[in-house]
Amino acid sequence: MPRLLRLSAFLPVVVAAGLLAAPSPATAEPVPVDVPAVQGPIPGTVPGDPKAPEVGDTYPWMSTDVDLASAGYVEQEFYVSGKADAYSLTGEQIAADVPYRTRMIVRRPANPLKFNGTVLAEWQNVSAGYDIDALWNHEQLMREGYAWVGISAQRVGVNHLRTWSPARYGQLDVTGGGQFNADELSYDIYAQAAKALRATSGVRPLGLLKPRTLLGIGASQSSVRMTVYYDRILPKTEAVFDGYGHIVGTAPSRKGAEPVFHVQSETDVRTPTRRPDDDRYRRWEVAGTAHSGWNGQAYRKSILDRDLGAAPTYNCARPPFSRAPLHHVLAAAYGHLTKWVQYGVQPPSAQPLEFNADGTIARDEHGLARGGIRLSQVEVPTALNDGINSGETFCVLFGTHIPFDEAKLDALYPSHTRYVASVAAADTRNVRSGYLLSGDARQNLLDASRSDIGKD
Repeated sequence: MPRLLRLSAFLPVVVAAGLLAAPSPATAEPVPVDVPAVQGPIPGTVPGDPKAPEVGDTYPWMSTDVDLASAGYVEQEFYVSGKADAYSLTGEQIAADVPYRTRMIVRRPANPLKFNGTVLAEWQNVSAGYDIDALWNHEQLMREGYAWVGISAQRVGVNHLRTWSPARYGQLDVTGGGQFNADELSYDIYAQAAKALRATSGVRPLGLLKPRTLLGIGASQSSVRMTVYYDRILPKTEAVFDGYGHIVGTAPSRKGAEPVFHVQSETDVRTPTRRPDDDRYRRWEVAGTAHSGWNGQAYRKSILDRDLGAAPTYNCARPPFSRAPLHHVLAAAYGHLTKWVQYGVQPPSAQPLEFNADGTIARDEHGLARGGIRLSQVEVPTALNDGINSGETFCVLFGTHIPFDEAKLDALYPSHTRYVASVAAADTRNVRSGYLLSGDARQNLLDASRSDIGKD
């Protein structure tokens, strides 16, 4: 799986830079966000498509291998260009009107009638040295009718694109010709690209879709960048997004006009000190989940085998990749965030993870975290899923998955019927609480029914 940012290494830098401190007050007249030029869709979607002379025989980096057509979806890529302002980490504007050229990739319903009205604009994560669509959880997003857009805003990701396919991406640049190599342009580029999604003239990246709600979302390193944007830059500039999803990373300290939904895996909860929920901020913590878990690993392996030659492998201290499905909770969170924006309906709060007096997360007799949102994979466990690991490179982010042995399973679930009923009961509670969508509860029930748990 692509590696996401090791937050334990990055957060001291964030704190030292003062990025989580109280932001500067807003100016009286917000700086407008320009509408960039959009070109596309760029020819080529997957390997084997007909050659396109203007870009060679190419396709988008990490083009999905999911069968979009059967779900009524399409994938298209666009070039985005314009002039962006440059900002320091403290929110100071240090340059204006710097030329840039980047790309966005769009996965959306082909039929406007299948569109739920919400666009998820993801700040592509680049901690692995290349763009990662970390929050493209295709099963949930396509089932619910979202449009997903991945925006390439940072130097590392764009430079990789240029190297990976000079024919397709060789003209991209987000550094102002090498003047701004610390992603000073990234904040305005992200906002401009998102603003293009609402354009009603010229090239329309969403086709005939008419977005009602535009949400900015980002995971890990991208969430940190979005925190800088929200706290330090957004108070001075035009608001483009209706709400924000900060996933497995930092979240703003400022209370602004736009609501912020902050979802943390068990890996990311390091302290019992938290920003309290309010009418513009909500935080959920999900027991048993990892910063970078199994779902993303399984999805991206075949794509990285194709585009890199081989997906990364890891030698971790414990069996890696928690299988507690954080993405199920994210799908529920996006729905709440949309209602929060559209109707002012605040999401439910959730119990936080519990801590011991020594500052460690409290655990039950199975080693599972206490408290937090408890999915059926944790509440009715068949394995140890947690957010803890160690070892080389990014193992610390992967959590652990260790299946229970047969004797333990037999002791916990002497009856298959009782096991299935327990899964259904746990999921029913989560659906009623607003932490789980009914579509994922149905799949959990089907998986439990097909399992051998409790059978002779």
